[in-house]
Amino acid sequence: MTSKEQQDIDRKLKVLKYVDTIKYISKACRYFGVSREAFYQWKRAYLQGGEKGLINSKPCPENPTLRIPADIEEKII
Repeated sequence: MTSKEQQDIDRKLKVLKYVDTIKYISKACRYFGVSREAFYQWKRAYLQGGEKGLINSKPCPENPTLRIPADIEEKII
């Protein structure tokens, strides 16, 4: 796990624990500057997968139009 992933997990856990402490989701989201929708996504992910569920795992779609043609790529290599 990279340090960036660990920072993301720590931040999300801090928000989740703060909500458990104060019991007001809206107030906690305002305090940390996150949307309630994001909070609920993080909460679901945490309940389903624990800390590993909080890792940002959005795949980057491959755009074939930006790809170098295979014959040119082979010449470069």
